[in-house]
This record gives sequence, structure tokens and C-alpha cells, in this order.
Amino acid sequence: MPPLRRRGRPGLIGTMARTAVISGTATATANAVTRRQAARDQAADERTSHEQATFEQQQLDAAEQQRQREAAARQAAAQGDQTAAPPAPDDVTARLLQLAELYSAGVLDEAEFTAAKERLLA
Repeated sequence: MPPLRRRGRPGLIGTMARTAVISGTATATANAVTRRQAARDQAADERTSHEQATFEQQQLDAAEQQRQREAAARQAAAQGDQTAAPPAPDDVTARLLQLAELYSAGVLDEAEFTAAKERLLA
């Protein structure tokens, strides 16, 4: 007599096997999603820190350029740069504004500011 084959629902072992496969698949999928999210977060953090470092370097470069411009303005004011051609009218306004900024920042004292202003307006 051939073995009896069961029809209908799977037995206890079949149900346990199916549950184990479903549970394993769900766990593997959840782990993969978690790893992918962690990798994205890490990449975003690295980008943010790189952008922050770039921004800080740009700020330092801008500050250094400003210091160089101020030093050049002080030197020009101290030397009286009389060999230069008279500046254009728009340039005079820009230079006066720059001198005013240097004076208000404390880079130029009142005598230097007045002397440089007189040279520009002469």
C-alpha cells in the first residue's frame, strides 16, 4: 500500500518551516535596510563635515585677504602714494568708503585717515 498523502493544510513541521523562512527573510531585509540607512547617514555626515571645513577655510582666506588689503591701505596711506594717477570719480567714492571702514575698525588713526582723505580729494 502506498503511503498516505495528506491533503489540505500543512502539518506542524511544514507550518514551522514556513514561519522560519518568513521570519528569516524579514530579518535579513530589515538588516539590509538598516545598513543602507547607516551608510547614507555616514556619507551625509562626511559631506557636512567636509562642507563645514571648506566654509571655515574660505572664511580664513577671506579674513587673510582683508588683512592684506588693510595692510596695503595703511602702507599707501603712510607713503602718500603720490606717483599714482588720480582715481576715477567712482573709484574715489569707493576708496573713501574703504578708508572710512578702516578708520571705524581702528586700523587708521584720525591723522592717517585725514591725510589719506585729503590725498584722495586733491
